[in-house]
Amino acid sequence: MATETQYQEPWEELEEALEAEDHQRLLETLSDLSPAETARALSRLSEADQSHVLILLAPGEAADLLEEIPETQAAGLLEDLEPPEAAAIINALPSNEQTDLLGQLGEAEAAVILGQMEPEEVADVRLLSQFAFDRAGGLMITEYLAYPHTARIEDVLDDLREHAEKYAAYEVQYAYVIDQSGHLLGVLRLRDLLLSPQGRAVTAVMIPDPVQVRTQTSLDELYQFFERHGFFGAPVVNDTGQLLGVVRRTDVQEALGDQADQTFLKASGIVGGEEFREMPLSIRAFRRLSWLSINIVLNICAASVIAFYQDTLAAVIALAVFLPIISDMSGCSGNQAVAVSLRELTLGLVKPYELIRVLLKEAQVGVINGLVLGALLGGVGWVWQGNPYLGLVVGAALALNTLIAVMIGGTVPLLLRRLELDPALAAGPILTTVTDMCGFFLVLSFASLSLSYLTL
Repeated sequence: MATETQYQEPWEELEEALEAEDHQRLLETLSDLSPAETARALSRLSEADQSHVLILLAPGEAADLLEEIPETQAAGLLEDLEPPEAAAIINALPSNEQTDLLGQLGEAEAAVILGQMEPEEVADVRLLSQFAFDRAGGLMITEYLAYPHTARIEDVLDDLREHAEKYAAYEVQYAYVIDQSGHLLGVLRLRDLLLSPQGRAVTAVMIPDPVQVRTQTSLDELYQFFERHGFFGAPVVNDTGQLLGVVRRTDVQEALGDQADQTFLKASGIVGGEEFREMPLSIRAFRRLSWLSINIVLNICAASVIAFYQDTLAAVIALAVFLPIISDMSGCSGNQAVAVSLRELTLGLVKPYELIRVLLKEAQVGVINGLVLGALLGGVGWVWQGNPYLGLVVGAALALNTLIAVMIGGTVPLLLRRLELDPALAAGPILTTVTDMCGFFLVLSFASLSLSYLTL
């Protein structure tokens, strides 16, 4: 009687391959996994087995593996390797990935690994590390083809044939022409190289004065650049016009995705960047507490408003039912405005100085949504207690607080960006505290003014 093959989890297959020192099976198992499945399977292995995976693979294969998983996780794997082994793997990565991974390590660990790497690779890492991760200089790769303006077509073709294996990993779409000082003069399309007479000078077939970006071009500007141009990549030059690297469309898209992920994490209270449950407990707890401890202070401030109006609340106990509703609904409206502002700031659709424009736009939405939500809640209060004044109090408070919340939510990220603070990290606590305090104050102050009607 035939028996069904027992299902194995991916990490169980990896463990068996490691135990048997079976390189081929390990490679096949990993190749069958998606990037997300790969990251999950590796996280289920012991630290020793995780290191064993990288050691059993060839450096190039290990580098491909690290490119598929989150940088934080990849850096954690490298930390457990001996410096020569880690250096061999990093040498096989593109220059921008090298810089990002080393940046995740401690300075001492990174320095030891750099000491084991090839001088040319070290120079590239040091060059890229001068620039912020969200600038063209930090996103560019230094693996590109550049030829002197004195070269001829046959010189270029000979070089391509001689170094075909090396250039295969460059994702080459263009070659560049530079002068003796490294200044960018033009771009060569591979089609023109193949179809032009070999004795012709490269300057005769190049496209002069190509579109280019500066090392300090921001991620938002790069996004707009590639939206306007259908290029696979763009040359990156310094302030004097020297060619330093190439920024690829795919890297810009990936960086935008990473930025969105970081914004979400920060807005959710994960202040130290990425967090995985395989990280040390002390680090995870500290990162969360650094956010929560601030929030508890802010919440105490909001609760003090209720304490100030405790006599009113005691007289009309039904108000206690509506306080959390008004606070939560206003917070939701404000968070929507925060999300739109953060997104527009990321895409460059709004600038930090456009406060009045954003304020007016959000006020229009706030008036409409506030009136609708206020009418709904006010109607519920009237029907529930049979008192129209209660409905008027809670409805007016929600309507006004919704208007306040969206105006604050829309403008606070811009103000924080102008102050060079992280809007994703600070906008949430500020919005929550203000909307809670305003909501409680509006409900209880309106109730105090109409107390005689509410207690009929």
